[in-house]
Amino acid sequence: MHADPAYFEVVRAMGGEDAGTMAFPQFAPERRFVLTGGQMVIGRRSRSRGVNPDIDLVGPPEDPGVSHLHALLVAEQDGWAVVDLESANGTYLNDPSSNPIDPNVHVPIRDGDKIYLGAWTALTIHAP
Repeated sequence: MHADPAYFEVVRAMGGEDAGTMAFPQFAPERRFVLTGGQMVIGRRSRSRGVNPDIDLVGPPEDPGVSHLHALLVAEQDGWAVVDLESANGTYLNDPSSNPIDPNVHVPIRDGDKIYLGAWTALTIHAP
């Protein structure tokens, strides 16, 4: 996972209600997550809501555009798929300037694919 400045500019150009007040983070260390099990939830932890995603993007820095339950990675016979969980800002595969993937639909992902979510977050999938 890394903060992607080009994706951030695409999000700002879309002109969402908070786009003008967002700032790209000064420091955003790259983070790595190992894909394990049958499924992994991507989102932001919320103690008050009882949400504890497998891939917790709470930060720092915290991307305000990532929903608490944003997306799901699902292990399939020939790899993984991503499913948008009706997130507020959508989930994009490979081209953040295109339309977001449809909610609740399994979309196969391959080695090297990029999943964009939130205001600046990009996850790059690498095969083991």
